[in-house]
Amino acid sequence: MTNSETKATLSFSDGSPSLDMPIYKGSIGPDVIDIRKLYGSTGMFTYDPGFMSTAACNSSITYIDGDKGELLYRGYPIEQLAVNGGDFLETCYLLLNGELPTAEEKAKFVATVTNHTMVHEQMQFFFRGFRRDAHPMSVLVGTVGALSSFYHDSLDINDPHHREVSAIRLIAKMPTLVAMAYKYSIGQPFVYPRNDLSYSANFMHMMFSTPCAEYKVNEVLVRALDRILILHADHEQNASTSTVRLAGSSGANPFACIAAGIACLWGPAHGGANEAALSMLEEIGSVDNIPNFIAQVKDKNSGVKLMGFGHRVYKNYDPRAKLMRETCYEVLQELGLQDDPLFKLAMALEKIALEDEYFVSRKLYPNVDFYSGIVQRALGIPTALFTGIFALARTVGWIAQWKEMISDPEQKIGRPRQLFVGAAKRDVPAIDKR
Repeated sequence: MTNSETKATLSFSDGSPSLDMPIYKGSIGPDVIDIRKLYGSTGMFTYDPGFMSTAACNSSITYIDGDKGELLYRGYPIEQLAVNGGDFLETCYLLLNGELPTAEEKAKFVATVTNHTMVHEQMQFFFRGFRRDAHPMSVLVGTVGALSSFYHDSLDINDPHHREVSAIRLIAKMPTLVAMAYKYSIGQPFVYPRNDLSYSANFMHMMFSTPCAEYKVNEVLVRALDRILILHADHEQNASTSTVRLAGSSGANPFACIAAGIACLWGPAHGGANEAALSMLEEIGSVDNIPNFIAQVKDKNSGVKLMGFGHRVYKNYDPRAKLMRETCYEVLQELGLQDDPLFKLAMALEKIALEDEYFVSRKLYPNVDFYSGIVQRALGIPTALFTGIFALARTVGWIAQWKEMISDPEQKIGRPRQLFVGAAKRDVPAIDKR
């Protein structure tokens, strides 16, 4: 962040003195106006619901250019990382450390993560306290937060070593906890992690193997899951990441902060998009029903929405969507599901949306969620666990953002202000006059 030679001047029509405010430049992206002295100088706040025009921090982790359809992790385009950047743990190392690992650094990092994949044996008793039909995200909010009860040796947020250990533990144990949540929901015994498998293969082993049926690793499916994790690892200052940072600004321990992020991600407006897209396809039911569905989407009074298309940030094509589309084809080809009715329906809907002027003019292109739900369904992951997979992928982004925030000398406890529109100060009337 560097000072610009120009300043922003705020002038008032009532003749009050104007205010000069510094302008800062990042390495790429929009400049920002420093308004920190605004209240002290003018007695006024800014008003920005949803923080759509507010930079709450400076960060060097992830950059998005929505107009160009660009997503960078530490400067590397997501499409290059997903194709040429190795596996998910290489992306984890990159997000945490700022650079891709050397062969030696990767081997050490993988070994460290692998040695932390087991959770404390008493964690199983936490699961027994949940109903069998509890939503996996409610289970994850509870169990991830509970990790702080077991790992007291990594809770000092001011100790760099503690921060490093807690980061590794969260990345390593999330697959185990997600798999345990799934196993618990279907009444199967928990499956211990295997240190001889890769990160994604180990997760699929814990999800789908049983004591009487060993899971056979399919590299095509493992690669597909790896790509899902890479594409969802971080996404700048989204709602859940901002939640993690806000919780962390109070000095809360990292396990509590990540649990807060999971709770935020659970909201259907954030983490449930791929589930909503899949539900939409199931509701349409048949290719024959698409024309009627499209007509309803175009009717503003119908309340019907085209899920999995368009994006709040990307005003162009979601760069992750093309990669997930390729993965979708690879998985369905590998499993012999090319003629799957749901996939055919999805492709027919995609073709119409890409050619229909109504959707093209509004840039409602397919996003990553449109394809990821189909891929996860093909992998055998139940719909209720889709957001849990999202949380598993995003954990590394959350913890990288949390570590960056803790190390930022300008960081203060989050305290948004408000425009108060309630009753002004008034006296409580006597009881006999009410």
